[in-house]
Amino acid sequence: MPRNIKRLRSGMIGLLTLASSLFLVLGSTTAVRAAETLTQISSDPYTNPDSNHKTQVEPDTFTFGNTVVSAFQSGRFFSGGASNIGWATSTDGGQTWTHGFLPGSTVFATPAGIYPRASDPSVAYDARHKVWLISWLGLFPQGNTSVVDVLVSRSTDGGRTFGLPVAVNATGANLDKNWTVCDDTASSPFFGHCYTEYDDFGNLNRIQMSTSTNGGTTWGAPKTTPDQTCVIGGQPVVQPTGTVIVPIDDCLESVLLSVRSTDGGATWKRPVLAAQLLTDTQPGAIRAPTLPSAEIDRSGRVYVTWSDCRFEAGCNAGTNDLLLSTSADGVHWTLPKRIPTAPVGTSADFLIPGLAVDRSTAGRSAHLALAYYYFPNANCTPSTCQLNVGFLSSVNGGASWSAPEQLAGPMNIEWLPLTSQGFMVGDYISSSIVPGDDDGTPVFMVAHVPGSPPSCSDLTTGAPGSDCHQGTYTTPEDLLTITGGPNAATAPSSAPVARHSALSTRATAR
Repeated sequence: MPRNIKRLRSGMIGLLTLASSLFLVLGSTTAVRAAETLTQISSDPYTNPDSNHKTQVEPDTFTFGNTVVSAFQSGRFFSGGASNIGWATSTDGGQTWTHGFLPGSTVFATPAGIYPRASDPSVAYDARHKVWLISWLGLFPQGNTSVVDVLVSRSTDGGRTFGLPVAVNATGANLDKNWTVCDDTASSPFFGHCYTEYDDFGNLNRIQMSTSTNGGTTWGAPKTTPDQTCVIGGQPVVQPTGTVIVPIDDCLESVLLSVRSTDGGATWKRPVLAAQLLTDTQPGAIRAPTLPSAEIDRSGRVYVTWSDCRFEAGCNAGTNDLLLSTSADGVHWTLPKRIPTAPVGTSADFLIPGLAVDRSTAGRSAHLALAYYYFPNANCTPSTCQLNVGFLSSVNGGASWSAPEQLAGPMNIEWLPLTSQGFMVGDYISSSIVPGDDDGTPVFMVAHVPGSPPSCSDLTTGAPGSDCHQGTYTTPEDLLTITGGPNAATAPSSAPVARHSALSTRATAR
Protein backbone atom coordinates (compact mmCIF):
# COMPACT_ATOMS: atom_id res chain seq x y z
CA MET A 1 0.00 0.00 0.00
CA PRO A 2 1.47 3.38 -0.92
CA ARG A 3 2.47 5.40 2.05
CA ASN A 4 -0.04 8.05 3.00
CA ILE A 5 0.12 10.85 5.53
CA LYS A 6 -3.12 11.31 7.26
CA ARG A 7 -4.52 13.12 8.32
CA LEU A 8 -15.29 29.78 13.52
CA ARG A 9 -14.37 31.66 15.80
CA SER A 10 -16.18 32.07 19.16
CA GLY A 11 -19.90 32.52 18.95
CA MET A 12 -23.17 30.70 19.04
CA ILE A 13 -23.95 27.99 16.50
CA GLY A 14 -27.52 27.23 15.61
CA LEU A 15 -29.25 23.92 15.56
CA LEU A 16 -29.44 21.93 12.38
CA THR A 17 -32.24 19.44 12.09
CA LEU A 18 -31.46 16.29 10.18
CA ALA A 19 -34.98 15.01 9.73
CA SER A 20 -35.96 11.57 8.56
CA SER A 21 -39.35 9.89 8.74
CA LEU A 22 -38.09 6.44 7.88
CA PHE A 23 -37.05 3.64 10.17
CA LEU A 24 -33.97 1.79 8.92
CA VAL A 25 -34.54 -1.88 9.64
CA LEU A 26 -31.33 -3.85 10.11
CA GLY A 27 -32.94 -7.16 10.86
CA SER A 28 -36.20 -8.85 11.72
CA THR A 29 -35.94 -7.88 15.40
CA THR A 30 -33.89 -4.68 15.48
CA ALA A 31 -34.92 -1.25 14.24
CA VAL A 32 -32.91 1.95 14.37
CA ARG A 33 -34.72 5.12 15.33
CA ALA A 34 -34.79 7.97 12.82
CA ALA A 35 -32.04 10.62 12.82
CA GLU A 36 -31.94 13.00 15.80
CA THR A 37 -31.72 16.78 15.95
CA LEU A 38 -28.04 17.74 15.99
CA THR A 39 -25.98 20.72 17.12
CA GLN A 40 -23.20 21.89 14.82
CA ILE A 41 -20.18 22.98 16.86
CA SER A 42 -17.71 23.95 14.12
CA SER A 43 -17.19 24.34 10.38
CA ASP A 44 -14.16 24.86 8.15
CA PRO A 45 -13.45 28.57 7.42
CA TYR A 46 -10.28 28.13 5.36
CA THR A 47 -9.98 28.83 1.64
CA ASN A 48 -6.50 27.69 0.58
CA PRO A 49 -6.98 26.01 -2.82
CA ASP A 50 -4.90 22.88 -2.18
CA SER A 51 -7.17 21.23 0.43
CA ASN A 52 -10.86 20.32 0.58
CA HIS A 53 -13.26 22.99 1.87
CA LYS A 54 -15.60 23.02 3.65
CA THR A 55 -14.47 19.85 5.42
CA GLN A 56 -13.69 18.73 8.94
CA VAL A 57 -12.63 15.22 9.94
CA GLU A 58 -11.45 13.10 12.88
CA PRO A 59 -12.61 14.47 16.23
CA ASP A 60 -11.40 13.58 19.71
CA THR A 61 -13.02 14.65 23.00
CA PHE A 62 -12.20 14.64 26.68
CA THR A 63 -14.23 15.67 29.70
CA PHE A 64 -13.22 16.82 33.18
CA GLY A 65 -15.74 18.16 35.63
CA ASN A 66 -18.48 19.76 33.60
CA THR A 67 -16.17 20.76 30.73
CA VAL A 68 -15.99 18.92 27.40
CA VAL A 69 -13.27 19.82 24.90
CA SER A 70 -13.17 18.50 21.33
CA ALA A 71 -10.51 18.89 18.63
CA PHE A 72 -10.56 17.99 14.92
CA GLN A 73 -8.89 18.54 11.54
CA SER A 74 -10.21 21.37 9.38
CA GLY A 75 -9.58 21.59 5.62
CA ARG A 76 -8.45 18.05 4.77
CA PHE A 77 -5.73 17.49 2.14
CA PHE A 78 -5.97 14.53 -0.26
CA SER A 79 -2.43 13.33 0.60
CA GLY A 80 -2.62 13.94 4.35
CA GLY A 81 -3.16 16.47 7.10
CA ALA A 82 -5.33 19.57 7.20
CA SER A 83 -5.20 23.35 7.05
CA ASN A 84 -5.41 23.57 10.85
CA ILE A 85 -6.74 21.93 14.00
CA GLY A 86 -10.05 23.27 15.28
CA TRP A 87 -11.45 23.04 18.79
CA ALA A 88 -14.84 23.37 20.47
CA THR A 89 -15.43 23.66 24.22
CA SER A 90 -18.48 23.34 26.42
CA THR A 91 -18.23 24.36 30.09
CA ASP A 92 -21.81 23.36 30.92
CA GLY A 93 -21.84 19.66 30.05
CA GLY A 94 -22.60 20.10 26.37
CA GLN A 95 -25.43 22.65 26.50
CA THR A 96 -23.51 25.50 24.83
CA TRP A 97 -20.23 25.62 22.90
CA THR A 98 -17.50 28.06 21.96
CA HIS A 99 -15.02 27.27 19.22
CA GLY A 100 -11.88 28.35 17.39
CA PHE A 101 -8.63 27.20 15.77
CA LEU A 102 -5.13 26.69 17.11
CA PRO A 103 -2.78 29.70 16.80
CA GLY A 104 0.81 29.43 15.60
CA SER A 105 0.24 25.96 14.15
CA THR A 106 0.09 26.00 10.35
CA VAL A 107 0.81 28.66 7.76
CA PHE A 108 -2.97 29.22 7.60
CA ALA A 109 -3.33 29.88 11.35
CA THR A 110 -3.59 33.29 13.05
CA PRO A 111 -0.84 34.01 13.86
CA ALA A 112 0.81 31.80 11.28
CA GLY A 113 2.99 28.84 12.26
CA ILE A 114 5.75 26.96 10.44
CA TYR A 115 3.82 23.86 9.38
CA PRO A 116 2.10 23.55 5.99
CA ARG A 117 -0.34 21.01 7.48
CA ALA A 118 -1.58 19.65 10.82
CA SER A 119 -3.12 16.31 11.75
CA ASP A 120 -4.21 13.80 14.43
CA PRO A 121 -5.72 15.91 17.25
CA SER A 122 -6.01 14.39 20.73
CA VAL A 123 -7.41 16.05 23.87
CA ALA A 124 -6.30 15.61 27.50
CA TYR A 125 -6.61 17.46 30.84
CA ASP A 126 -3.94 17.87 33.48
CA ALA A 127 -5.90 18.27 36.73
CA ARG A 128 -2.86 19.04 38.86
CA HIS A 129 -1.74 21.99 36.74
CA LYS A 130 -5.25 22.89 35.49
CA VAL A 131 -4.21 22.78 31.84
CA TRP A 132 -6.09 21.48 28.82
CA LEU A 133 -3.87 19.95 26.13
CA ILE A 134 -4.46 19.33 22.44
CA SER A 135 -1.69 17.22 20.95
CA TRP A 136 -1.28 17.13 17.18
CA LEU A 137 1.14 16.45 14.35
CA GLY A 138 2.94 19.24 12.50
CA LEU A 139 3.73 18.08 8.97
CA PHE A 140 6.73 19.16 6.88
CA PRO A 141 8.51 22.00 8.66
CA GLN A 142 10.94 23.63 6.19
CA GLY A 143 9.23 21.63 3.44
CA ASN A 144 10.90 18.33 4.34
CA THR A 145 8.25 15.64 3.75
CA SER A 146 10.21 13.09 5.78
CA VAL A 147 9.85 15.17 8.97
CA VAL A 148 6.70 15.16 11.11
CA ASP A 149 6.74 16.66 14.63
CA VAL A 150 4.52 15.99 17.65
CA LEU A 151 3.29 19.12 19.46
CA VAL A 152 0.83 20.23 22.11
CA SER A 153 -1.21 23.40 22.38
CA ARG A 154 -2.08 24.41 25.97
CA SER A 155 -5.09 26.15 27.48
CA THR A 156 -4.88 27.63 30.97
CA ASP A 157 -8.35 29.24 30.94
CA GLY A 158 -10.58 26.19 30.91
CA GLY A 159 -10.39 25.44 27.18
CA ARG A 160 -11.63 28.87 26.12
CA THR A 161 -8.38 29.77 24.30
CA PHE A 162 -5.20 27.90 23.37
CA GLY A 163 -1.62 29.17 23.22
CA LEU A 164 1.26 28.70 20.83
CA PRO A 165 2.45 25.11 20.34
CA VAL A 166 5.04 23.36 22.50
CA ALA A 167 7.23 20.61 21.05
CA VAL A 168 6.75 17.09 22.39
CA ASN A 169 9.20 15.70 19.83
CA ALA A 170 10.59 17.99 17.12
CA THR A 171 13.92 16.24 16.57
CA GLY A 172 13.58 15.79 12.81
CA ALA A 173 12.03 12.32 13.02
CA ASN A 174 9.10 11.07 10.94
CA LEU A 175 6.40 10.58 13.60
CA ASP A 176 2.81 9.40 13.45
CA LYS A 177 -0.47 8.83 15.34
CA ASN A 178 -0.04 10.66 18.62
CA TRP A 179 -2.37 10.34 21.64
CA THR A 180 -2.14 12.14 25.00
CA VAL A 181 -3.49 11.36 28.48
CA CYS A 182 -2.80 12.79 31.96
CA ASP A 183 -2.92 11.22 35.43
CA ASP A 184 -5.79 13.10 37.09
CA THR A 185 -6.04 11.09 40.35
CA ALA A 186 -4.80 13.19 43.28
CA SER A 187 -3.84 10.12 45.31
CA SER A 188 -1.71 8.67 42.52
CA PRO A 189 2.07 8.85 42.99
CA PHE A 190 2.25 10.28 39.46
CA PHE A 191 -0.56 12.83 39.73
CA GLY A 192 0.07 15.51 37.10
CA HIS A 193 2.15 13.31 34.79
CA CYS A 194 1.01 13.56 31.16
CA TYR A 195 1.91 10.96 28.55
CA THR A 196 1.98 11.28 24.77
CA GLU A 197 2.26 8.04 22.81
CA TYR A 198 3.18 8.05 19.11
CA ASP A 199 5.12 5.92 16.67
CA ASP A 200 8.31 6.56 14.72
CA PHE A 201 7.25 5.89 11.14
CA GLY A 202 10.79 6.43 9.89
CA ASN A 203 12.07 3.71 12.23
CA LEU A 204 9.79 0.70 11.64
CA ASN A 205 6.81 2.27 13.45
CA ARG A 206 8.64 1.87 16.76
CA ILE A 207 6.47 2.87 19.72
CA GLN A 208 7.52 6.08 21.51
CA MET A 209 6.29 7.69 24.73
CA SER A 210 7.13 11.16 26.02
CA THR A 211 6.27 12.38 29.54
CA SER A 212 5.63 15.84 30.97
CA THR A 213 5.43 16.68 34.68
CA ASN A 214 4.77 20.42 34.36
CA GLY A 215 1.48 20.79 32.52
CA GLY A 216 2.89 20.12 29.06
CA THR A 217 5.35 23.03 29.20
CA THR A 218 8.28 20.67 28.52
CA TRP A 219 8.52 16.99 27.59
CA GLY A 220 11.14 14.36 28.36
CA ALA A 221 13.11 12.33 25.84
CA PRO A 222 11.02 9.59 24.22
CA LYS A 223 11.08 6.08 25.68
CA THR A 224 10.24 2.79 23.98
CA THR A 225 9.55 -0.81 24.98
CA PRO A 226 12.36 -3.38 25.35
CA ASP A 227 11.46 -4.91 21.98
CA GLN A 228 10.80 -1.53 20.27
CA THR A 229 7.29 -2.69 19.35
CA CYS A 230 5.96 -1.93 15.85
CA VAL A 231 2.60 -0.24 16.44
CA ILE A 232 -0.07 2.22 15.33
CA GLY A 233 -3.10 3.93 16.85
CA GLY A 234 -2.75 3.56 20.64
CA GLN A 235 -5.03 5.30 23.13
CA PRO A 236 -3.39 5.43 26.60
CA VAL A 237 -5.41 5.52 29.83
CA VAL A 238 -4.24 5.90 33.44
CA GLN A 239 -5.44 3.80 36.39
CA PRO A 240 -5.99 5.35 39.86
CA THR A 241 -2.74 3.65 40.95
CA GLY A 242 -0.81 5.60 38.31
CA THR A 243 -0.27 2.64 35.99
CA VAL A 244 -0.48 3.71 32.34
CA ILE A 245 -2.08 1.19 29.95
CA VAL A 246 -1.89 1.66 26.19
CA PRO A 247 -4.21 -0.54 24.09
CA ILE A 248 -2.65 -0.36 20.64
CA ASP A 249 -2.60 -2.12 17.27
CA ASP A 250 0.48 -3.80 15.96
CA CYS A 251 1.62 -2.01 12.82
CA LEU A 252 -0.16 -4.51 10.52
CA GLU A 253 -3.42 -4.07 12.46
CA SER A 254 -3.57 -7.84 12.92
CA VAL A 255 -3.56 -7.95 16.75
CA LEU A 256 -4.47 -5.66 19.63
CA LEU A 257 -1.60 -5.24 22.08
CA SER A 258 -1.39 -3.77 25.57
CA VAL A 259 1.67 -1.81 26.76
CA ARG A 260 2.14 -0.61 30.37
CA SER A 261 4.25 1.67 32.53
CA THR A 262 4.14 1.36 36.33
CA ASP A 263 6.78 4.00 37.15
CA GLY A 264 5.41 7.24 35.74
CA GLY A 265 6.69 6.70 32.22
CA ALA A 266 10.33 6.08 33.21
CA THR A 267 10.17 2.61 31.61
CA TRP A 268 7.67 0.69 29.49
CA LYS A 269 7.07 -3.04 29.61
CA ARG A 270 6.94 -5.50 26.73
CA PRO A 271 3.51 -5.69 25.13
CA VAL A 272 1.02 -8.44 25.89
CA LEU A 273 -1.59 -9.78 23.48
CA ALA A 274 -5.08 -8.46 24.19
CA ALA A 275 -6.97 -9.81 21.15
CA GLN A 276 -6.67 -10.86 17.55
CA LEU A 277 -8.06 -8.34 15.04
CA LEU A 278 -10.17 -9.75 12.22
CA THR A 279 -11.61 -7.19 9.85
CA ASP A 280 -13.22 -7.47 6.44
CA THR A 281 -12.65 -4.64 4.00
CA GLN A 282 -15.18 -1.86 4.53
CA PRO A 283 -17.51 -1.03 1.62
CA GLY A 284 -17.72 2.14 -0.40
CA ALA A 285 -13.97 2.87 -0.52
CA ILE A 286 -14.26 4.53 2.89
CA ARG A 287 -11.11 5.08 4.92
CA ALA A 288 -11.64 3.11 8.15
CA PRO A 289 -8.59 1.48 9.76
CA THR A 290 -9.15 -0.96 12.64
CA LEU A 291 -7.94 1.35 15.40
CA PRO A 292 -9.02 0.77 19.03
CA SER A 293 -11.17 3.15 21.07
CA ALA A 294 -10.18 2.90 24.75
CA GLU A 295 -11.61 4.29 28.01
CA ILE A 296 -11.35 3.60 31.75
CA ASP A 297 -13.77 3.49 34.71
CA ARG A 298 -13.42 4.65 38.33
CA SER A 299 -11.87 1.36 39.47
CA GLY A 300 -9.25 1.36 36.71
CA ARG A 301 -10.88 -1.23 34.47
CA VAL A 302 -10.00 -0.57 30.83
CA TYR A 303 -12.58 -0.91 28.04
CA VAL A 304 -11.59 -1.26 24.37
CA THR A 305 -13.80 -1.52 21.29
CA TRP A 306 -12.99 -2.04 17.60
CA SER A 307 -14.49 -3.21 14.30
CA ASP A 308 -14.27 -6.98 13.75
CA CYS A 309 -15.75 -9.65 11.44
CA ARG A 310 -15.36 -12.91 13.42
CA PHE A 311 -19.09 -13.24 14.19
CA GLU A 312 -20.14 -12.85 10.56
CA ALA A 313 -19.86 -16.24 8.80
CA GLY A 314 -16.27 -16.68 9.86
CA CYS A 315 -15.29 -13.38 8.22
CA ASN A 316 -16.80 -14.44 4.90
CA ALA A 317 -19.89 -12.23 4.94
CA GLY A 318 -18.23 -8.95 3.96
CA THR A 319 -19.49 -7.21 7.10
CA ASN A 320 -18.09 -6.20 10.50
CA ASP A 321 -19.45 -5.80 14.03
CA LEU A 322 -18.19 -3.82 17.02
CA LEU A 323 -16.46 -5.84 19.76
CA LEU A 324 -15.63 -5.05 23.39
CA SER A 325 -12.87 -6.40 25.63
CA THR A 326 -11.96 -5.25 29.16
CA SER A 327 -9.06 -5.63 31.59
CA ALA A 328 -8.43 -4.79 35.24
CA ASP A 329 -4.65 -4.75 34.90
CA GLY A 330 -3.76 -4.34 31.22
CA VAL A 331 -2.33 -7.87 31.19
CA HIS A 332 -5.35 -10.17 31.40
CA TRP A 333 -8.13 -9.35 28.93
CA THR A 334 -11.65 -10.72 28.66
CA LEU A 335 -12.77 -12.69 25.64
CA PRO A 336 -14.06 -10.14 23.11
CA LYS A 337 -17.83 -9.86 23.01
CA ARG A 338 -20.04 -8.62 20.21
CA ILE A 339 -21.91 -5.37 20.91
CA PRO A 340 -25.54 -5.82 19.72
CA THR A 341 -25.78 -3.05 17.14
CA ALA A 342 -27.82 -5.42 14.89
CA PRO A 343 -28.58 -9.14 14.72
CA VAL A 344 -25.83 -11.41 13.41
CA GLY A 345 -26.17 -12.08 9.71
CA THR A 346 -27.70 -8.78 8.61
CA SER A 347 -26.17 -6.85 5.74
CA ALA A 348 -25.14 -3.95 8.01
CA ASP A 349 -21.47 -3.04 8.47
CA PHE A 350 -20.17 -1.19 11.58
CA LEU A 351 -17.00 0.88 11.78
CA ILE A 352 -15.08 3.75 13.45
CA PRO A 353 -16.36 3.43 17.06
CA GLY A 354 -16.00 6.19 19.66
CA LEU A 355 -16.39 4.78 23.19
CA ALA A 356 -17.13 6.73 26.39
CA VAL A 357 -17.12 5.48 30.00
CA ASP A 358 -18.51 7.44 32.95
CA ARG A 359 -15.46 7.65 35.24
CA SER A 360 -17.71 8.03 38.29
CA THR A 361 -19.02 4.49 37.70
CA ALA A 362 -17.27 1.13 37.77
CA GLY A 363 -17.44 -2.59 37.07
CA ARG A 364 -20.88 -4.14 36.75
CA SER A 365 -22.45 -0.70 37.20
CA ALA A 366 -20.22 1.14 34.72
CA HIS A 367 -22.04 3.39 32.27
CA LEU A 368 -20.86 3.17 28.65
CA ALA A 369 -21.85 5.21 25.59
CA LEU A 370 -20.82 4.26 22.08
CA ALA A 371 -21.12 6.27 18.87
CA TYR A 372 -20.15 4.74 15.53
CA TYR A 373 -20.66 4.85 11.78
CA TYR A 374 -22.48 2.12 9.87
CA PHE A 375 -23.68 1.08 6.45
CA PRO A 376 -27.23 -0.37 6.63
CA ASN A 377 -26.36 -2.38 3.51
CA ALA A 378 -22.73 -3.27 2.90
CA ASN A 379 -23.47 -4.54 -0.61
CA CYS A 380 -22.83 -1.17 -2.22
CA THR A 381 -20.39 0.93 -4.23
CA PRO A 382 -19.04 4.44 -3.60
CA SER A 383 -21.89 5.87 -5.66
CA THR A 384 -24.60 3.89 -3.83
CA CYS A 385 -23.31 3.40 -0.26
CA GLN A 386 -25.27 5.20 2.46
CA LEU A 387 -23.38 6.07 5.66
CA ASN A 388 -25.12 6.68 9.00
CA VAL A 389 -24.11 7.55 12.57
CA GLY A 390 -25.41 5.31 15.37
CA PHE A 391 -25.45 5.27 19.17
CA LEU A 392 -26.22 2.87 22.01
CA SER A 393 -25.51 2.64 25.75
CA SER A 394 -24.93 0.22 28.63
CA VAL A 395 -25.37 0.62 32.39
CA ASN A 396 -23.78 -2.70 33.41
CA GLY A 397 -20.24 -2.49 32.09
CA GLY A 398 -21.13 -3.64 28.58
CA ALA A 399 -22.93 -6.85 29.56
CA SER A 400 -26.08 -5.64 27.79
CA TRP A 401 -27.04 -2.63 25.71
CA SER A 402 -29.91 -0.38 24.67
CA ALA A 403 -31.50 -0.51 21.26
CA PRO A 404 -29.39 1.40 18.71
CA GLU A 405 -30.35 4.91 17.64
CA GLN A 406 -29.61 6.60 14.34
CA LEU A 407 -28.07 10.02 15.00
CA ALA A 408 -27.38 11.18 11.44
CA GLY A 409 -27.58 10.10 7.83
CA PRO A 410 -27.94 8.72 5.35
CA MET A 411 -24.89 10.34 3.78
CA ASN A 412 -23.65 9.60 0.28
CA ILE A 413 -20.03 8.46 0.50
CA GLU A 414 -19.02 10.74 -2.36
CA TRP A 415 -20.06 13.75 -0.26
CA LEU A 416 -17.02 13.02 1.96
CA PRO A 417 -13.56 14.44 1.14
CA LEU A 418 -11.47 11.97 -0.84
CA THR A 419 -8.00 11.02 0.44
CA SER A 420 -5.34 8.71 -0.94
CA GLN A 421 -6.71 6.01 1.39
CA GLY A 422 -10.39 6.56 0.64
CA PHE A 423 -13.30 8.80 1.55
CA MET A 424 -12.87 10.21 5.05
CA VAL A 425 -14.87 11.15 8.13
CA GLY A 426 -11.91 10.22 10.33
CA ASP A 427 -9.73 7.33 11.38
CA TYR A 428 -11.43 7.78 14.75
CA ILE A 429 -14.35 9.62 16.36
CA SER A 430 -15.06 10.21 20.04
CA SER A 431 -17.66 10.23 22.80
CA SER A 432 -17.53 11.55 26.36
CA ILE A 433 -19.70 11.34 29.48
CA VAL A 434 -19.61 14.14 32.04
CA PRO A 435 -19.01 12.20 35.30
CA GLY A 436 -22.32 11.45 37.00
CA ASP A 437 -24.40 12.75 34.08
CA ASP A 438 -27.17 10.63 32.60
CA ASP A 439 -26.42 11.30 28.95
CA GLY A 440 -23.57 10.94 26.45
CA THR A 441 -21.85 13.58 24.33
CA PRO A 442 -20.59 12.12 21.06
CA VAL A 443 -18.76 14.28 18.52
CA PHE A 444 -18.71 13.19 14.90
CA MET A 445 -18.70 14.44 11.31
CA VAL A 446 -21.79 14.79 9.14
CA ALA A 447 -21.66 15.41 5.39
CA HIS A 448 -24.37 17.03 3.28
CA VAL A 449 -24.77 17.51 -0.46
CA PRO A 450 -21.80 19.60 -1.71
CA GLY A 451 -22.53 23.04 -3.09
CA SER A 452 -21.26 21.76 -6.44
CA PRO A 453 -22.78 18.27 -6.57
CA PRO A 454 -22.48 15.38 -6.85
CA SER A 455 -19.13 14.93 -5.05
CA CYS A 456 -16.94 16.82 -2.58
CA SER A 457 -13.63 16.05 -4.35
CA ASP A 458 -12.82 15.32 -7.98
CA LEU A 459 -13.29 11.54 -8.10
CA THR A 460 -10.96 11.11 -11.07
CA THR A 461 -7.96 13.22 -10.04
CA GLY A 462 -8.47 13.63 -6.30
CA ALA A 463 -8.37 17.41 -6.73
CA PRO A 464 -9.90 19.17 -3.71
CA GLY A 465 -13.35 20.70 -3.71
CA SER A 466 -14.00 24.22 -2.47
CA ASP A 467 -17.69 23.86 -1.68
CA CYS A 468 -18.01 20.64 0.32
CA HIS A 469 -20.34 20.45 3.29
CA GLN A 470 -18.87 18.32 6.11
CA GLY A 471 -18.78 19.82 9.60
CA THR A 472 -18.50 18.81 13.26
CA TYR A 473 -21.63 17.89 15.22
CA THR A 474 -22.89 16.68 18.54
CA THR A 475 -26.31 16.04 20.03
CA PRO A 476 -28.16 18.52 22.29
CA GLU A 477 -27.65 18.06 26.03
CA ASP A 478 -29.95 15.43 27.60
CA LEU A 479 -30.92 13.93 24.22
CA LEU A 480 -28.90 10.70 24.45
CA THR A 481 -29.88 9.34 27.85
CA ILE A 482 -27.75 6.41 28.99
CA THR A 483 -30.45 3.85 29.67
CA GLY A 484 -28.84 0.54 28.85
CA GLY A 485 -31.14 -2.28 27.83
CA PRO A 486 -31.68 -6.03 27.58
CA ASN A 487 -29.72 -6.67 24.38
CA ALA A 488 -26.89 -8.90 25.59
CA ALA A 489 -23.32 -8.72 24.35
CA THR A 490 -22.29 -12.18 23.11
CA ALA A 491 -19.08 -14.19 22.90
CA PRO A 492 -18.04 -16.16 19.79
CA SER A 493 -18.96 -19.84 19.71
CA SER A 494 -15.48 -20.83 18.49
CA ALA A 495 -11.96 -19.46 18.40
CA PRO A 496 -11.27 -16.77 15.76
CA VAL A 497 -9.80 -17.85 12.48
CA ALA A 498 -6.15 -16.90 11.90
CA ARG A 499 -6.42 -14.10 9.39
CA HIS A 500 -4.88 -10.70 8.76
CA SER A 501 -6.87 -7.53 8.60
CA ALA A 502 -7.48 -5.68 5.35
CA LEU A 503 -4.09 -3.98 5.70
CA SER A 504 -1.12 -6.01 4.50
CA THR A 505 1.72 -3.55 4.93
CA ARG A 506 3.01 -1.27 7.65
CA ALA A 507 0.31 1.29 8.33
CA THR A 508 0.30 5.04 8.71
CA ALA A 509 -2.64 7.05 9.99
CA ARG A 510 -2.08 10.77 9.40
